[in-house]
Amino acid sequence: MLRLIHGEIYRLLHKKSLYIYFGALALGYLALAFIRSGGFEPASIIDDALSLFILMPALLGGFLFAAIYTDDLNSKNLISLVGSSTSKVTIVLAKFILMALFSAVTFALAPLFHMGVYALLGQVATADMAAMLFAVSSKYLLAALAYAALSGIVVYGLQRTTFAIVTYLLLAFGVASGLISIALNMFAPTLTEHLITGITDRVLMALVSGASLGLPMIEYALYLVIAVAASLLVLSRKEMEF
Repeated sequence: MLRLIHGEIYRLLHKKSLYIYFGALALGYLALAFIRSGGFEPASIIDDALSLFILMPALLGGFLFAAIYTDDLNSKNLISLVGSSTSKVTIVLAKFILMALFSAVTFALAPLFHMGVYALLGQVATADMAAMLFAVSSKYLLAALAYAALSGIVVYGLQRTTFAIVTYLLLAFGVASGLISIALNMFAPTLTEHLITGITDRVLMALVSGASLGLPMIEYALYLVIAVAASLLVLSRKEMEF
């Protein structure tokens, strides 16, 4: 597994489109902050983050998901890995670990970049503001990882890039959870807090208030375990299309 992870890290770090994409996002973010800077107030650092960080699972996590999970489908590398007798457990776990690793770095840098841009434009974050920004970013990091794990089922089950990316984006933009929430509100409204959005909201509240993270993190871990197990199951049963 370590060899596969190391090889994938090398591939991703030498992927030019990764730097171009994140560079373009950084420039766009800087331009948006500059346009907004005329109306900045002390609370703008947090208020703007709450409005913008909600897009991170789609804009940041979405690119990482495509690069880590679906590039293999386009290049037929998934077929090569299975054909080379690489364990399917290794493939599924390695991809999720890579998603977690790159997402953790990216989502940790996002609040730092946000604070740096706003400091450059005259609004310096306090320690409490920084803690809040990292708490919000952690919420969306957990969401992005859960969406990737769930979308991985589509990757391994259908092995179609378009279906996999669309599934991830429907989750990341809240379309899927919105539809499920509407249905649950009609029949079992108490279950909505057990969706990924509800769980990550409770994680955020716990981080901000200092309450226990135990129960929401157990629920979150169950999502990941079930999603990864389902990915392994469908990959094990899927006939590879050589």
